[in-house]
Amino acid sequence: MSIDRALFFRFAVAALIIATSIVPRASSANPFPAQQQGTPERVSADSPHATPGGANFTVPSGWSIASGKDLVILEPPEPDTHIAIFDAHASDAKAAVESAWAAYKPESKRPVKLVTPRPAHEGWEERQVFDYETSPNERAVVEALALRAGTAWTVLILDGTEPTVEKRSAPINLVFGSIRPKGYQREMFVGRKPHPLDAARIAQIKEFVENSMQQLGVPGVSLALMDGGKVVYEGGVGVRELGKPEKVDQSTLFMAASNTKGMTTLLLAELVDDKKLRWDQPVVEVYPAFKLGDADTTKRVLVKNLICACTGLPRQDLEWLFEYKNATPDSELKLLGTMQPTSKFGEVFQYSNLMATAAGYIGAHLVYPNRDLGSAYDSAMQEKLFNPLGMKSTTFDYAKALAGNHASPHGDDVDGKTRVASMDINYSIVPARPAGGVWTSAADLMRYVQLESTQGKLPSGKQLVSPENLLARRAPQVPVGEDATYGMGLEVDRKYGIPIVSHGGSMSGFKSNWYLLPDFGIGAVILTNSDTGGLLEGPFERRLLEILFDGKPEAVAEVASRAAAHKAQIAKDRERLVVPAAPDPLRVWPSTTRARNWGTSPSLVEKMPPFSISASGRAMWRPAKTTMAQLRSSRSIRERKASSLWLQIRTANDC
Repeated sequence: MSIDRALFFRFAVAALIIATSIVPRASSANPFPAQQQGTPERVSADSPHATPGGANFTVPSGWSIASGKDLVILEPPEPDTHIAIFDAHASDAKAAVESAWAAYKPESKRPVKLVTPRPAHEGWEERQVFDYETSPNERAVVEALALRAGTAWTVLILDGTEPTVEKRSAPINLVFGSIRPKGYQREMFVGRKPHPLDAARIAQIKEFVENSMQQLGVPGVSLALMDGGKVVYEGGVGVRELGKPEKVDQSTLFMAASNTKGMTTLLLAELVDDKKLRWDQPVVEVYPAFKLGDADTTKRVLVKNLICACTGLPRQDLEWLFEYKNATPDSELKLLGTMQPTSKFGEVFQYSNLMATAAGYIGAHLVYPNRDLGSAYDSAMQEKLFNPLGMKSTTFDYAKALAGNHASPHGDDVDGKTRVASMDINYSIVPARPAGGVWTSAADLMRYVQLESTQGKLPSGKQLVSPENLLARRAPQVPVGEDATYGMGLEVDRKYGIPIVSHGGSMSGFKSNWYLLPDFGIGAVILTNSDTGGLLEGPFERRLLEILFDGKPEAVAEVASRAAAHKAQIAKDRERLVVPAAPDPLRVWPSTTRARNWGTSPSLVEKMPPFSISASGRAMWRPAKTTMAQLRSSRSIRERKASSLWLQIRTANDC
């Protein structure tokens, strides 16, 4: 995913619904209306079920399900969150959603904030997403998704609290991603032979990217394509920075963020080959100073668990995001000692940048035990990975990257116009760079993808890393959706019956992803210099598969839908902003709006100390030259975390 497919959506509903209103309130212990009371059943494994009307979906392991007339309610181990699935007999989406609320929670009168249509998908001929007004003080997540097949409507309501939705994002994604109409047969590519990526098909991919960039406002994209293990295209589209003439090419450097994680685990794989550690070895045996906030979890963490997102530890990104000016690699590792698990070991996917950071520094310490952790990691990656692969431009040196052929970050301002964004917040990852600090180009990153394709063999024929230990990184550690699992800094998705290995990266103004179809030696790299580039990644993968396997044409409509939804959200948020700030914002801003939607006026941001919202929608300390691009969010399918952005400290960069 980037885990944007990072993901993924690490904050709510990844595949079908764009989560927007993150915002807890008390939830009744038994949400079922008395007249529809069903007996809850807790399942011990992911289990297929159907609504009374026949729509199919999967109940996540450990969740309970209760069914009544036309209504199914799912509940995670935490009783403050529910997913209601309702078979509606209605004339349109609005009526269907209203009837679903009447059946699930008739007392709810929460107003709708925004309705956005989505294109047809997986047997659903019509889809609409309903975003609801919420108060930051509630910290509630309230969304509805209306789906129509023929004349029948199925409505899903996500009604929960922010902490639970964040923690249970993977199983929530499973529910929403598995809902399909009765009798629908999934599209599968298994058994099909892909078309070659010849000149005509490469032109189709480039055309799709160019058109998508225009719709989404992405200034520049760098691309690389591989077929049969050989690079068949490298190049760029657009400019490195708005207002300047320099073009993006295959050698332009971008921040690749969490794509660093797979490279970090490749270093660990080499160390396993060198007998310096074992995948199943307790980390405390390798690095005795390793310590988490929970002693039992500390003892249980094995080397393979450092980047598995399966230890029960939450993201805890705010420390490295806000305190990076004085942070060091050693202080980042010490932060782990403050982290407490919020779920059981191996129970649920919870992304942790600090754990990935520890993996890189601990591995580097084994290579260079007498160096400081930062220089040890930089040198180990350079000498054991970048140099052998010929990744000549790839670096962790920001000054070096910014002095040459590099892309600048971009984001939307409050009016939805793409602007050059500040780089300042992106320095936050430097002390934690094994999790996401690499600068690379499409040409260089494709060399890494080629190594994944050849299972560790260099073009010279030399085996850099054994197939056994390279592939161990793909072994499933924790599920992230219906057909996807997370390994060690890599995701493997089998949605279409064929394995697709990938990972994504997200820092402010930079979104990226790479993909590998290992059965065919086909791969792709896409690097973008805008927050809205995150909206392109999923459709780019889909378009690649459509061209290779004659898949249903969905990608073009998906981009148009995402672009329209993004613009609609910006317009809705813009209605609530006072720009420039009023002299006395609390007096000017209507008290009812302030109490219901914001908690306080968003205009206060202009009067606050240097603090604002980053180009990717997160709160950040604001340097003097920060543009309005860092007061807006670009919400990708996995990154659109909240509609009430002002004065809410959102999760840090996805990496």
